[in-house]
Amino acid sequence: MSIPREVKFVIKKLKENGFEAYIVGGCVRDFLLALRSENEGGRKVEPQDWDVATNAKPEEIGKIFLRSFINNKFGTVTVLTSSKNPRLKEIEITPYRIDEKYTDKRHPDKISWAKTIKEDLARRDFTINAMALMEIKNQKSKIKIIDPFSGQKDLKNKIIRAVGNPEERFSEDALRMMRAVRFATTLGFEIEKETSQAIKKNSFWLQAISKERIRDEFFKIIMADRATDGIELLRSLSLLKYIVPELEEGYGVSQNKHHIYECYEHAILSLKYAAKRNFNKYVRLAALFHDIGKPRVKRGEGPDATFYGHEILGAKITTQILNRLKFPKKEIEKIAKLVRYHLFYYNPGEVYEASVRRLVRQVGPENMEELLQVRMADRIGSGCPKAEPYKLRHLRYLIEKVSQDPISVKMLKVDGKIVMKILGIQPGPEIGDVLDILLSYVLENPKKNKKEFLEKEIEKLAKLAEKELSSLAQKAKKEREKIEIKRDEMTKRKYWVT
Repeated sequence: MSIPREVKFVIKKLKENGFEAYIVGGCVRDFLLALRSENEGGRKVEPQDWDVATNAKPEEIGKIFLRSFINNKFGTVTVLTSSKNPRLKEIEITPYRIDEKYTDKRHPDKISWAKTIKEDLARRDFTINAMALMEIKNQKSKIKIIDPFSGQKDLKNKIIRAVGNPEERFSEDALRMMRAVRFATTLGFEIEKETSQAIKKNSFWLQAISKERIRDEFFKIIMADRATDGIELLRSLSLLKYIVPELEEGYGVSQNKHHIYECYEHAILSLKYAAKRNFNKYVRLAALFHDIGKPRVKRGEGPDATFYGHEILGAKITTQILNRLKFPKKEIEKIAKLVRYHLFYYNPGEVYEASVRRLVRQVGPENMEELLQVRMADRIGSGCPKAEPYKLRHLRYLIEKVSQDPISVKMLKVDGKIVMKILGIQPGPEIGDVLDILLSYVLENPKKNKKEFLEKEIEKLAKLAEKELSSLAQKAKKEREKIEIKRDEMTKRKYWVT
């Protein structure tokens, strides 16, 4: 693990002009984690971004780097590089600064330039993000860490701890409370006691944060390997009720004889399976929300409680949640559709091809695989031992079967009108015989499905006697049946069904 040459170049240029320069923030944390991972033989994880802090002012940075621009009111200068690595095409340089008073719980009312790197690190959120790194050149490259808040110790002990007074840090930017959960979730760390208490006490501050920023943090939690831990942490720290209160409505709500878990627990266990299988964002969100309508439609208690229409209401609630969190319209429609149809009924021998075709039309063929994945997550979240039992595999087979292009004369580049024109005849069984024979040629060799070739073959068939033509057509139909049977057998084997 080494510092990229593009970052070294930026630091070198700043130092050549008489300024201090350090690598700072999350990239230092990720760099140290990656070093430890390498030393312990673990998976290499590269920093997502590389940020530099300096005592140079924005205008001074701009004079050093001509290919740069200032992109915010905090003095951050973005330097453009010629790197082929997308993560290194832009490197942000921020002057040392002190943030003063956060009236809106989001942005500092005023900033002032700091004199030292330690002053700059003091404004950051968590100790593991409040470290600076510099490379010292001797005989070998050595790394020096500026760590005034014991971030390395917390990194080693897997602790998320606010810098200084946690209430002050969260009053500066309330989204930091969600970021604490996100870091704990993605890194597998624990949130330190005082930091946790400050979050729980001041969770209502989250209401001051834009829905877009909340959505982005929530999404990162959902996409983490430990997504379920993240959702439960949001709930236990009183944050979930300001993000998805509808989900918390299911906490402690019992179900019926078909479920061994209550509504909320079932939802997060379904998400757990979706995350374990690395399912995409649509499936994860649908797995988490698929029963979100149950608490509002529940009737009765005990093993015979009912939840009629929960999937319909659940789709509406899901739409409301995702609209509130400013998700894109197309994503909202897709996820709501997965929630709406997650309760599809299927039993081999009871549900036939017509019903499966109807389901495919309603959900959309492009969404069928994800719908089945939601059902798998639902099953595991209900305590079922198998995610994909025989009947679900059988449904996969039927979905593919009804989605396959039918073997039909409609596949041909010629039709009955062309046959009648070439043969000079009126509509009749002879036309069907000719098309069946032509189809047999194309099934044998798809390259023959060209208008010019087929028209010449029609002319040849015109010279045959009616009896001979009929015999060839019957033979062609039998060959087509063999192909259909073989294709069906192959599809069945694919899904291990009989």
